Amino acid sequence: MPADAQHTLAAAATLEGTSLHTGEKVTLTLKPAPEDHGFKFRRVDIPDQPFIDADVEKVQTVERATTLAEGSVKVHTVEHVISALTGMGVDNAIVEMDANEPPIGDGSAQPFVELIKKAGIVAQDAPRKTWEIREPIHLECGDGSLLTIVPCKTFRVSVTNVGPDGRFAQYFSSEVTPEIYEREIARARTFVYYEDVKPLLDKGLIKGGSLENAVVVRGDQVMSKEPVRFDNEFARHKALDLIGDLMLCGKRILGHVIAVKPGHGPNTQLAATLKKEYSRMRSLAAPFEIPQGEAILDINDIMKLLPHRHPFLLVDRIVDFEGDNKCTGLKNVTMNEPFFPGHFPDHPIMPGVLQLEAMAQVSSVLMLRKPENAGKIGYFMSADKVKWRRPVLPGDALYIQAEMTKSRGSIGTAKCRCLVNGETASEAELKFALVDN
Repeated sequence: MPADAQHTLAAAATLEGTSLHTGEKVTLTLKPAPEDHGFKFRRVDIPDQPFIDADVEKVQTVERATTLAEGSVKVHTVEHVISALTGMGVDNAIVEMDANEPPIGDGSAQPFVELIKKAGIVAQDAPRKTWEIREPIHLECGDGSLLTIVPCKTFRVSVTNVGPDGRFAQYFSSEVTPEIYEREIARARTFVYYEDVKPLLDKGLIKGGSLENAVVVRGDQVMSKEPVRFDNEFARHKALDLIGDLMLCGKRILGHVIAVKPGHGPNTQLAATLKKEYSRMRSLAAPFEIPQGEAILDINDIMKLLPHRHPFLLVDRIVDFEGDNKCTGLKNVTMNEPFFPGHFPDHPIMPGVLQLEAMAQVSSVLMLRKPENAGKIGYFMSADKVKWRRPVLPGDALYIQAEMTKSRGSIGTAKCRCLVNGETASEAELKFALVDN
């Protein structure tokens, strides 16, 4: 299956069991969903069978589980099923339930992994949209929880679990792929400290809890129906929860999530921070979403495609691909650009012709990344409908959008524009030819 495509379930599959907190019998069915649908829960036991989006804005409570609500309709303990879908590479799914909480199974995500494998996974036509974290994001909570995301070319989690009085301090770190998730994360079971059991029961929680679906820690002893599955099973389960909770931000991320004493509260706060930051970035780069898409190219990747070099390489990064015909590049404009001292002294403005050149370079990336065009070079043939609408100044982040409108042999036509803070700075329709270098 192509990793850069969205995926959904090949068929519906059903699981029956008992829920952890309510103790009710429940039937859960995973169903396929269309492209860009995401994850949605559906209460089929309620008239009109309402949907609830798996969205951090729907989070109502986070005590010992993550609860989503839409008006008076709720779904509890959603993190394990979302974690399994995310970890196994599913992007779009409907989760139907005839009660308000999924079955707990053995306390891990393994039953949902098996259900997903039973249903099968199929690729969809739309590209998978991922967000590569470029700057660190940090969250510190009053309970001692520390969560940080730092740039990384893959999705990775590093979790430190610390129990009361420092008991059962454990560490787990791994990249998250479907193979690793199934083998190293999904089987880790939920756990509870013995001194917390009565307070939870007094609150009406864990009514369906037992040693068959949870590990109980009493003092320095572990009470369980079976031996621990991993020496660091608690840290692995915290990673499992973290993966599910973070997906409530609505985007798969590329980044290294480092979490000390994570929990559903801090996890969902970080998901809310991610969603807010992504929305901020979108507003700066409107009208297209940035960054997302099937791939991201850094400056080294770009230099493998383009022959340009300093001082005439005018794109720093490709932040978005949308299929084969559209991409978005980024040029960070600094006062160190060699053209500013002469254009103009005391009033630095990026020359309009260099904005055209930046458009041409981003357009060339679209053509030159195709295997049949490897090693070629692009030549300008014409520039039509050229307009400059606002100056580009030192300190601006210049987003360059190129969309191929026609491609025949070695000749391509692209519609392009440069944006700063969501406003069009320049636009043009370019024609160019690819020739052997």
